[in-house]
Amino acid sequence: MNSVDLAFLPALEQARLIRAKEISPLELTEGYLSRIERLNSALGAYVTVMAEQALADAKAKTEHLASNPDDLPPLFGVTVSVKDLNPVEGVACAYGIKAACDRIASHDDYIVGKLRQAGMVILGKTATSQLGSLPYTEPPGFPPARNPWNLDYTPGGSSGGGAAALAAGLCAISQGSDGGGSLRGPAFCCGLVGMKAARGRVSFAPVGERLNGLAVNGPLGRTVADTAALLDVLSGYELGDPYWLPNPNPSFLTGLKTPPRPLRIGYATRLDPIGEVDPVCRQAIYETVQQVEDLGHTAEQVTFPNLEDLIEPFVVVWECVLAEVGVPWIVMEKMNRWLYWRAWRINSGAYLRAVAKLQQVARQVVRFCQPYDVLILPVYMHPAIRVGEWKNLRSPQILKNVINWVAPCPPFNASGQPALAIPQGFDANGVPVGVQLVGRPADEATLLALAAQLEQANPWSHQRPAFADQRDS
Repeated sequence: MNSVDLAFLPALEQARLIRAKEISPLELTEGYLSRIERLNSALGAYVTVMAEQALADAKAKTEHLASNPDDLPPLFGVTVSVKDLNPVEGVACAYGIKAACDRIASHDDYIVGKLRQAGMVILGKTATSQLGSLPYTEPPGFPPARNPWNLDYTPGGSSGGGAAALAAGLCAISQGSDGGGSLRGPAFCCGLVGMKAARGRVSFAPVGERLNGLAVNGPLGRTVADTAALLDVLSGYELGDPYWLPNPNPSFLTGLKTPPRPLRIGYATRLDPIGEVDPVCRQAIYETVQQVEDLGHTAEQVTFPNLEDLIEPFVVVWECVLAEVGVPWIVMEKMNRWLYWRAWRINSGAYLRAVAKLQQVARQVVRFCQPYDVLILPVYMHPAIRVGEWKNLRSPQILKNVINWVAPCPPFNASGQPALAIPQGFDANGVPVGVQLVGRPADEATLLALAAQLEQANPWSHQRPAFADQRDS
């Protein structure tokens, strides 16, 4: 197997080869670091490469494997990237702020500890939009993250660096987070599987969670099984969490072995007040509907609730979070600075009313979804934009464009329902598009099982961008 084929091998298959001693963690890590060295300068996926730490960890794991081949953690020796919103002890955590590049984390985030417990090798920190606030990854002072399928286009955001790294074969699997589509959007843009887990599935320990349950950490994978396996790793209650769910039984990965019963599925191609989805994204929905019907499920077109009442309170909460994070406005990019100053005009009563309104809208969304096992919706309203396409627009216009692009994602951050983005073809520019599967509260298992059926019927993980299909010289 050549180095490129190995880099694109699913994470679970790499773990199997490690257990069989057909390849070592050190060999895998060295291969990925070599690819990062060659490709990352054009891609902007990693902001910090942890080469020294990763090699030391991989070497220790290789030695451990030689003497203790049994009872290994599930993803032992597999490489992973961590989003630069999540601290890794001893490594810079800049949150997409150039002035914070020398800010060294004093502790591991809880989920980073979970990655270590699973035996994974952390390759580095991946690029995020500044403070994770935007659906493209172009923070000032850093190279923009680019889409490996077409470098002129964005990989999405705010987990854009992780998606670009994974799609380009610069890690085996990626961690990200989603507060309004920040996992699902990059998965959509880069031809990956991205899971926004149910509220309470993944702990935000040891810090507080500022977004009233809107955000969740989660996995990006090339396959459904890889995504399920990483969700199993990340899941779990930590003492004192404000909300939590029981661990799945069986595990998400094990659950994939059982096909879902015939499902009742709703689908929509229009979200008011935004309107009808772009034709290429609409076609992706129609193709997915045809596939689920071929698999024996029933599908019916539905009219999704109008999102008018969601937009303003959602923006208010995001603005207030930006004003509260403790970052001086002077180091913020143009858009975040504008949102920051808008937030200063919002009093505590207005903020609490916005939170209450989101909860009311969330109840309406969950009530609407209840008759259906799964909804099939757009991920974003149109395919990926070009890098820098909105850079010179005025901030109010950028906000309008963002709302009109990402509209299908925030309803399920508000409701706390699980939502999964899966690939479904390409646009005319060679950039991936996909669809969003939305489940009932706490029911990631059904989404993953349906996605696994769709993947088996229409495999996607064998596809890889020409940019990344470069062997060592």
